[in-house]
Amino acid sequence: MYAIEFDNVLKRFPKASYNAVNNVSLAIEEGEFITIVGTSGCGKTTLLKMVNRLYEADSGVIRLFGDDIAQEDPVRLRQGIGYVIQQIGLFPHMTIFDNIAVVPRILKWEQRRIKARVEELLELVNLPAREFARRHPAELSGGQQQRVGLARALAVDPRVMLLDEPFGAIDAINRAKLQNELHEVHLRQKESGEARRTYLFVTHDIAEAFKLGSRTLIMHQGDVQQFDAPQNIIEHPANDFVRNLLISSGVFLHEGEGI
Repeated sequence: MYAIEFDNVLKRFPKASYNAVNNVSLAIEEGEFITIVGTSGCGKTTLLKMVNRLYEADSGVIRLFGDDIAQEDPVRLRQGIGYVIQQIGLFPHMTIFDNIAVVPRILKWEQRRIKARVEELLELVNLPAREFARRHPAELSGGQQQRVGLARALAVDPRVMLLDEPFGAIDAINRAKLQNELHEVHLRQKESGEARRTYLFVTHDIAEAFKLGSRTLIMHQGDVQQFDAPQNIIEHPANDFVRNLLISSGVFLHEGEGI
């Protein structure tokens, strides 16, 4: 059974000249880290937001661990999916502890369990609870706030994580640090023997996509251009669009040469 399946999924917005997502079919294994990249308006964020039903597909089926998400209650569906966006969206009047504890409290976890989980997550994202738990978002840097957003998304240990340009507003140095930390989170979770978490990560940065992704999905005007391991894409671009995208990004200079 796949973690996520898209079966002939189509989405078109009113007044658009082409489908935002054009009859996409693909399958994602449990535990994969999938990065999604492409030009602006290519459909990558639309594809992501259909997984937690922030956008509804016009046709086709999306399955999460074999279940058609259209048959699920959208609120319950979203409570079980981690979601991180560029804008972070922390509640400014709440402490960092309370921001991370939001969904566990909605799900009526016991206070002892909430405390243990929040402290565990703050350690995981390198924001020790003794120093950061009682601060407010305004007292943190942008990179630190993004770490809190990641911790909040991980709070109920979701089987699927959706990340939409999560580091897009972060400076280059902190962006690299956050990439490394997210990569470490994924590796530690895989090595711990826990149920494997599946990641979908949208970015406009091909270098970031290739650094993080076990496989990378390249899109253009709603269509999948290539879906493969980064090294395979570099060595064997599927078409001229993919080749030109690699050349323009500096990832690929000449036929067969990746950097």
